[in-house]
Amino acid sequence: MTIRNCLAKIIPALWLSGISLLVSCGVSSAAPARRKPAARKPAAPEAGSLAALVRAWREAPTPARRAAVDSYAAAHPKDAALARLAIGIVASEQKDYATAIAFLRKIQTKLPQMADYTAYYLALSRVESRDFNGIAKDLLGAHSGAAPSPLSGRAWLVEARALKESAGADAVRMLRDHYTELPQPEGDLALAECYQAAQDLPHAADFYQRVFYQYPTTEAATRAAAAMSTLKDGMGAAYPAPLPQQRLRRADRLMETRAYALARLEYQALLDQVPGLERDQARVRMGAADYLYGSTAAAYPYLRSLELAPSEADAERLYYLLECARRLTDDDEMTAALNRLARQYPKSPWRLKALVSAGSRFLLVNRPDAYLPLYQAAYQDFPQEPVAGLCHWKVTFQAYLRGGSDAGDLLREHLRNYSGHATAGAALYFLGRQAEQANDWGAARACYQRLSSVFENHYYAMLARARLQQSPIATAPPSVETGQFLAGLALPAPKPVPQRSIPATEVRIDRSRLLRAAGLSDLADAELRFGSRTGGQAQLLAMESAGAADAPHQAMRIMKSMAPEYLNLPLNEAPRRFWELLFPLPYRSEVVRTARDRDLDPYLVAGLIRQESEFNPQALSHANAYGLTQVRPGTGRQFARQAGVGRFTNRLLFQPVPNLKIGTSVLRSMLDQNGGRLEETLAAYNAGPNRVAEWLTWNRYREPAEFVESIPFSETRDYVQAVLRNSDIYRRLYR
Repeated sequence: MTIRNCLAKIIPALWLSGISLLVSCGVSSAAPARRKPAARKPAAPEAGSLAALVRAWREAPTPARRAAVDSYAAAHPKDAALARLAIGIVASEQKDYATAIAFLRKIQTKLPQMADYTAYYLALSRVESRDFNGIAKDLLGAHSGAAPSPLSGRAWLVEARALKESAGADAVRMLRDHYTELPQPEGDLALAECYQAAQDLPHAADFYQRVFYQYPTTEAATRAAAAMSTLKDGMGAAYPAPLPQQRLRRADRLMETRAYALARLEYQALLDQVPGLERDQARVRMGAADYLYGSTAAAYPYLRSLELAPSEADAERLYYLLECARRLTDDDEMTAALNRLARQYPKSPWRLKALVSAGSRFLLVNRPDAYLPLYQAAYQDFPQEPVAGLCHWKVTFQAYLRGGSDAGDLLREHLRNYSGHATAGAALYFLGRQAEQANDWGAARACYQRLSSVFENHYYAMLARARLQQSPIATAPPSVETGQFLAGLALPAPKPVPQRSIPATEVRIDRSRLLRAAGLSDLADAELRFGSRTGGQAQLLAMESAGAADAPHQAMRIMKSMAPEYLNLPLNEAPRRFWELLFPLPYRSEVVRTARDRDLDPYLVAGLIRQESEFNPQALSHANAYGLTQVRPGTGRQFARQAGVGRFTNRLLFQPVPNLKIGTSVLRSMLDQNGGRLEETLAAYNAGPNRVAEWLTWNRYREPAEFVESIPFSETRDYVQAVLRNSDIYRRLYR
């Protein structure tokens, strides 16, 4: 009966039209010479526009669709240059290089603000046609603009291809001079080919090996492998042997991409080819590949049988032995591996991984006597590692929950030492709650005020605002002593969204709009992403890109990617449009109606949908949950009649209205079963009611926040907090 959320693992699909985003305001500008950086535009190009015609031609290239673009260019002289740029780029993409060259040559001087695009695609089309004369001159526009071009690195590769056959050494020098700009692995492959053309075969082999060993799953690696075979035959004994570290790196990269069977074969092939530490690491990682593939029965005895000299390879072996024991719930063997790591490799990163892994194992079965010493050892012995903050928090919160005499000291220590960690807000909240328990209302008020101001859009700030309304906290003067302590903390201070756009931002926006008007939306978005990395204002460029997205869920993902610190921004430090792109409310009337029909808070339903599907009605999770509220087919069939949905089919769950009816019916039913306790209901919605029932027996929780913070599944704990946080933001935005 539960509905698992898909979080970020949602499969995008077609958007069903619904209620549009509310009209939003732009970013104001105090400088008359500068306009608002991103006026709202319709998501989809108008029918018959250049953008619509080019987009249709790119999606389904037919003579008729190409003719429609030609006709548009002839009928709109003012847009002719832009239309020809689009024709040239799309023709180049479709390998119609003669057409691309003809159209791009016509506009070499007609569209100066897009000279780099004209230059790059013209040069690329000529090189593909094996016309190399004057390519460097054609490409000047890709390197000489007032702003850096996102095509510059790729342009050097095109120029190198033109030079390679006649002047291989010159091509090498050029690529080496601009090495940091080159996209990889294409840059290293181009260097290898140019070295080979210049008859510098040892360097050619070196760069082919870099590609083959560092990027094993790419098409470039396949080409490099073929070239390496040819070179090896030709060079004989002079062919340079790859370094042991390179060979090991290839297998490691395969492991990182979860190609475990291939990785194991690579490791096995290394055993007779590499010496010393690398050989021992390969031996250990053969067992690790078995473990990660799910074959613990093969991995466990193999790893136990390995005899290695003291080294990091042996520390790694002990870690994977611990992981095998954990999977088999063999706590004695797990503890034995931990003890050996502590004795023999106390500062090894593999020991830290083992401490955290074993701590998680005992956390999931509610054994604080076992996990607290492990987390404590992790943050004490590895204080500078990123995971130290989380480990310290596990110890700190448990001390608070149990009413330990050291809880206050640990909470303050956590805030001093880990003020930038994601748990800082929780520490501030529970420090305030501890002050309340001691009747220190002024200290509590100081904590809640600081929490609310610094983490305004977080779950614990929402709770802090509610506490600030309670008597006697509301009337108590903030504690000076606590205020001084809090003032000394290095809490996050995110930058507000700029009120004005700088020239670097305006250039990117102008260029992206031209590309979008030409039906080249992917290039427009790439232009904005490039601008955010090269001196532009990322938040404004994110708004521009998201504002042109085809659907709210796509816009939201763009905003999350390009403006990831948005939750730390107070609402008044960004324009309303910024927040509406991040917290859209499509299907508003349907959400409100179905929520009220089930006696639910519409803002809660909106917050849940944002977390479940990001308002993508076509979302389909890895757990086979469908649509806006992520309903599984079995659950949908069970609740369809109760929700007033007839003739149920799985595909019906992709329709917003039936999905909302069924999803809100499920939520209402679960709330009723949990006596209206929202936090428990949301946890059950995500992890299942049986798990929640077990977690509730672990402690006597004085308030819902204690239960939420005690949830052992990070996904579920974050989910509950996110839904409630989302709901609060929706309420403040749309009420």
